Amino acid sequence: MARKKEAHHGGAWKVAYADFVTAMMALFMVLWICAQDKKILIATSQYFQSPFKSALTANAGVMPYQSAKSGSDDGESGSNKANSLQQIEIAFLNSLAKDLLRVLHLEQDIANKPIDIQVTSDGLRLTLFDRPDKPIFRENSAEFTEWGEFLMQNLAWMIDRQKFRVMIAGHTRSGIKFLNPDYGSWELSIDRANASRRILTHYAVLPELIDRISGFADTDPLPGAAPDNDSNQRVSISLTLGKHARNSDRQPPAQPPSVKAAAAQAPMEKQSRAEPVATRPKPTSASRLP
Repeated sequence: MARKKEAHHGGAWKVAYADFVTAMMALFMVLWICAQDKKILIATSQYFQSPFKSALTANAGVMPYQSAKSGSDDGESGSNKANSLQQIEIAFLNSLAKDLLRVLHLEQDIANKPIDIQVTSDGLRLTLFDRPDKPIFRENSAEFTEWGEFLMQNLAWMIDRQKFRVMIAGHTRSGIKFLNPDYGSWELSIDRANASRRILTHYAVLPELIDRISGFADTDPLPGAAPDNDSNQRVSISLTLGKHARNSDRQPPAQPPSVKAAAAQAPMEKQSRAEPVATRPKPTSASRLP
C-alpha cells in the first residue's frame, strides 16, 4: 500500500510575519506623527475629524515634513512658523471644499454651478445660487426645495464637525414681482437667511455657532452681473474657524489718541487739584487757660 505524503504546512509563518510587519509599520507611523510639532498635530486631528475622509493629495497635505529635533524648531523664526501654520490651514480648508463638492456630486469647474466655494485666510465663503434650473428655494418664498434641503443638510454636518462660526446673508435680484404689496425683496432676503439658519440648526449646527443673519434685498448684486440677473438670487454663508473668531472677540477696541492722552493727564490733574489738608496748630503755653 502506497504511503501518503505528509501535507506541507510551511507557509503559516509568512502570514504571521506579514501581520507583525504591518503592526510595526503602524507603530512607527504613530511615533513619527507624535514627534511632530504641536500645531501640526492639531491640524492633523482636525483633518481626521472630517466626515468625508478623502485621501490626501500631494499638493494638499496637512503634514509637511519637518525634523523632530528641537534645534531646528528653535532656529525657525516666528514668522516662518506662522506662515507654515497658515499654509496647513489653507490646505485643510481646500480639502474640505473638495470633499463637500464630491458629496454633493458637483464638479468644481462647471458653468453656472449651483454653489461657489472660496477659501479665505480664516475659513470658507460659500455662495449658494438659487438658479431656475436648480433652485434652492421655491419661487418667491423661503421654502426649500428637495435639492436645497439636501445641500443644507450636508453643509450642516460639515459645520458641526469643524465647529465653524457662521454668518448668513440673503440676496435677491431686482425686478421680482410680488403678489403681496407689503412683502418685497427685503422681507424675502431676510426670510431666506433666517430659513437657512433654522435648517442648519435643525440638522446639526449648535445655535451658539450662528453669529449673524442679514438680508440685503437687491442692493448688493454680484460684480459684473446685471441687477436682474438670476445669479443675484443667492445666499452667502461665511464660515470662520472658531479660534480666529475667539481671538478677534478678545481684542479690546483701540482707543483714539485723544482718549489715551486724556487718560494719561487725568492723574496729574487730580494731583494738582487736590486741596491741602489743614493742620491744627498746637496750643502754646501762653494760650492755655489757668
